[in-house]
Amino acid sequence: MSRSAYDDVDVNKIARDAMCRYGFDPDFSALVKQQVKAVREDLQDAAGVDGVRDLRGLLWSSIDNADSLDLDQIEYCERGPRQEILIKVAIADVDLFVPKGSPVDQRAANNGTSVYTGVETFPMLPDRLSTDISSLCPGGERMAVVIEFAVLSNGSIRQGDIYRAMVINKVKLVYEEVGAWLEARGPAPEAFAHIPGLEEQVRLQDEAAERLKTFRMDQGALDLESLETKAIKEDGVVVALVLPQENRAQYVIENFMIAANRTVMDRLSKAGVMVIQRVVRIPKDWPGIMKVAAEFHEALPLEPSAKALSVFLLKRKAADPLRFPDLSLTIVKLMGPGEYEMLEPGKPPIGHFGLAISDYTHATAPNRRYVDVIIQRLIKAVIFGRSCPYTRKELVEHAAWCTDRDKASKKVERFMRKVEAALILRGRVGEEFEGIVTGASEKGTYVRLTEPPVEGRVVQSGVRMSVGQKVNVRLTDINPYEGHIDLVPVGAVRSGFPRPPVRKTRRPRYS
Repeated sequence: MSRSAYDDVDVNKIARDAMCRYGFDPDFSALVKQQVKAVREDLQDAAGVDGVRDLRGLLWSSIDNADSLDLDQIEYCERGPRQEILIKVAIADVDLFVPKGSPVDQRAANNGTSVYTGVETFPMLPDRLSTDISSLCPGGERMAVVIEFAVLSNGSIRQGDIYRAMVINKVKLVYEEVGAWLEARGPAPEAFAHIPGLEEQVRLQDEAAERLKTFRMDQGALDLESLETKAIKEDGVVVALVLPQENRAQYVIENFMIAANRTVMDRLSKAGVMVIQRVVRIPKDWPGIMKVAAEFHEALPLEPSAKALSVFLLKRKAADPLRFPDLSLTIVKLMGPGEYEMLEPGKPPIGHFGLAISDYTHATAPNRRYVDVIIQRLIKAVIFGRSCPYTRKELVEHAAWCTDRDKASKKVERFMRKVEAALILRGRVGEEFEGIVTGASEKGTYVRLTEPPVEGRVVQSGVRMSVGQKVNVRLTDINPYEGHIDLVPVGAVRSGFPRPPVRKTRRPRYS
């Protein structure tokens, strides 16, 4: 096909069709819009109300993507006794504006999550809420749920109090700018010159995050990296795909949110209430992970061990950082997805294998994940001394549905990356590419090209392939409307994960 064959593809329409195909509602009903329009901003004018602390004077800040407006959390820290660093994480009080059972709540529950397709974002909540009155935008007085914990000198945490407070985000910082500064690759963010104490505040946050990271890795947390591409558009046309590199600033937020979520889980468990936990079970294909390790002449124990796997991954990252994301993708596929599970009071949690922790939930992103709204209601019920706002049946059903929506959102996002990838490859049918096998099962064999970093399906092969093997393939066809990239192998299949020159890589977000 010629390059012009797909020049007029409407990627936004494809994204909306994909949303519908996977059971999402891409629009807000008239009833939802009516409720949102009637929401009173003065609901959060609660300074001085019993039980609501006034923390507007603290130097709160956020670090996020440059284009993000749905700010769920802000952070503040200070030095404490015995080399401790005391952390406060303020979470947007979304429940204040979205009553349980209301039209907005029902619509949020149905979609379960915001979906980020690259070409268009489909928010869980209408913009007036998620990017305005329930967002912790700079300069506005906001009601929040504040989670406190202390980072000890060895990197462990001591859970603290959780309460409601009035806060003001003093400044929104950007990941790339703060990360470049922390890594000595760029100048200090301009805001440092205008806000006294901000530079010291961010450095202290970074110090706390490094402690948390070191401790988590010692406990067996897995340091994995993703290869999720971002589409670059010009005049509505996808012209390139890039692999955003995560940086030290993002790792600050990742570690703070993990600690905050653990603190919420601890508080709810001690209160003896039902809770929805975020779990990653014992890997579904540990023998497959052992086989991958054996390719590098490394032996993992017969019984699944996060610590042993973590040690193996750290060695591979040090030895071969350029190919480490490929290895990460292989391990992620063999481990299986994260899930939500209702936990009865007093019962042992399932745990999160990837984080090497047992007490974990999702509570820090209520503007974009419905489970976090549920957890916020549970924690507020504990704060107010009220009964649980959900029945056991409701929590079981919500956990299952949110797991389904989480998986479906990833399918939409993955499909749209394939659509974008197909558009990038228009005009290149017949060319040969290097790639690595990312999936090999009865459902099909998939190969990710080295450049551009896109994944396609092997449609003809008399060669047995295994995840992690390196191959040469020829592009035989594309179909952006279906997200199809068809490949055939060329020559012999080789061993995977070769050792190329070393370059610096970045860290992933938590999940």
